[in-house]
Amino acid sequence: MVTPRPFALCVYCSASTTDPAHLDLATRVGVEIGRRGWQLVSGGGHVSMMGAVATAARAGGANTVGVIPKHLVHREVADVDSDELVVTDTMRQRKQVMEDRADAFLTLPGGIGTLEEFFETWTGGQLGQHTKPMAILDLDGHYTGLFTWLAELRDRGFVPQEALDRVTVTTDLAEAFAALGRE
Repeated sequence: MVTPRPFALCVYCSASTTDPAHLDLATRVGVEIGRRGWQLVSGGGHVSMMGAVATAARAGGANTVGVIPKHLVHREVADVDSDELVVTDTMRQRKQVMEDRADAFLTLPGGIGTLEEFFETWTGGQLGQHTKPMAILDLDGHYTGLFTWLAELRDRGFVPQEALDRVTVTTDLAEAFAALGRE
């Protein structure tokens, strides 16, 4: 008998910050993934927030899938402790594997790489390529300016309200996880 795989959450987050508050947030997310018995799909690095979420998820009993392109194996210190480590040739392949393997997406604070992953997944959903839920956990206002600007773009007719409605933006861990499904 084949056991169905657990609900898979893809987490986008920083691979560079050393801010203790952000590392703590990533750890709390990993703990919650483990508590729920979910699977983590991540960028496959063992540094910064990316490493913290994976380590905490595994410590809580979660299965972890890391997806990392060859050129980042050393820079982001590939998470060789992952239950499955997928090494891709390119960043585009990395994102596709992560999207394919996930049932939902959670974005934590990060830089341009995190934003690029978030925007590509969000755009794909808006264009009908997937219907997977998306949330941003923004405890410290990291994304406030971005969503203020996006609201202005909506007001100017560049972004439809339905696109904004596809993403739950919250400061609350429980609310973020509730928005992702499987309650």
